[in-house]
Amino acid sequence: MTDPEDLAERVREGELRIHELEAHADYDTAAEARRLLVERETGTELEAIGDYTFPAERADPNIENMIGAAQVPMGVVGPVPVNGAATDSDGGAADGEYYLPLATTEGALLASVNRGLGVLRSAGGAEARVTKNGMTRAPVFRVEGVAEAAETVEWVEANLETLREAAESTTSHGELLDIEPYVVGDSVFLRFAFDTKDAMGMNMATIATGEACEVVEAETPASLVALSGNMCSDKKPAAINAVEGRGRSVTADAVIPGELVEDRLHTTADAIAEANTRKNLIGSAKAGSLGFNAHAANVVGAAFLATGQDEAQVVEAANTITTMDAREREDGTTDLYASVSLASLEVGTVGGGTKLPTQSEALDVLGLRGGGDPPGSNADALAEIIAVGALAGELSLLGALSSRHLASAHEDLGR
Repeated sequence: MTDPEDLAERVREGELRIHELEAHADYDTAAEARRLLVERETGTELEAIGDYTFPAERADPNIENMIGAAQVPMGVVGPVPVNGAATDSDGGAADGEYYLPLATTEGALLASVNRGLGVLRSAGGAEARVTKNGMTRAPVFRVEGVAEAAETVEWVEANLETLREAAESTTSHGELLDIEPYVVGDSVFLRFAFDTKDAMGMNMATIATGEACEVVEAETPASLVALSGNMCSDKKPAAINAVEGRGRSVTADAVIPGELVEDRLHTTADAIAEANTRKNLIGSAKAGSLGFNAHAANVVGAAFLATGQDEAQVVEAANTITTMDAREREDGTTDLYASVSLASLEVGTVGGGTKLPTQSEALDVLGLRGGGDPPGSNADALAEIIAVGALAGELSLLGALSSRHLASAHEDLGR
């Protein structure tokens, strides 16, 4: 067995590079050697980081230079009531009650979401639907000028099937849905959109787009500059994602009886609707925000960590729009209509971090690990459940704000 002490010393002396250790030892020994090196170089002890429960080899596709694992507390909220009417042709993928694992270090978050879920359950549950699906990759090409740009765009639009054949030759699951061209001077952007089924699909879309780009270069005057030209747009705030969507666009809504709002949230439908308008709509507009919501990224981020999603893509999910409206009934009482619309929620139930042990178990809790039947249905269901969780979080926080209980709730929970 290779000695981790020896490996650490060889790296320290420059004989080996830190990323080469798996070529000289098993994965766990390589991770231990790196920990020893880091401990000595930084004067720290990494006992907790090194106390992980899965074979390091399981993480090989997900991380480089592994030294251990970060442990984030994981809790559960629920049941999350989703009225998907899955037997209907227009029904959602999720239908029933689900326990949603959330991983976070923010105290009071799960308590708040659970409060909102309790209100939704008492109101009969929430509806949720994925309204659009398309993982995007947008390469940028160089041309001589507007004439060549037009020639390139015309060829792409006339030869979509040729490009579809090239792109889909790289994958047994992905389907090219559309290519949207954008021209800026001598730059041509082609925004490819793919149905990646139950995978989040960023790598799938990138590889498929690369194959199609070779055809574009061969048949047009355009020269590829970068396989991603930021019109995708991945892991950064972008209006194009808020408008056109990326990954899954999903909406969840519910109608909460006014008496339930008063009894459980200690406020009124009118007060919540006003708080939402002034905070999430007017306030967000004044701030120039792409997110018109209270804290949707809280639930999305915690669900991403728990279920093995790409945590950086919380950025796109944060452009959620929350609406709250007071609806007067014939008897003069007022109900609350509540909704969240997440234009770009990028989730999957296969590939990436979903294969790691704790993340796989979290997906098992939801009954959504692996590919769905039909393909794509598991990832659709995950998106719908997260959306209902986000709706519960919005409902609870806006209730706390409009009843002026936010600070006292945090104090009561010792945060």
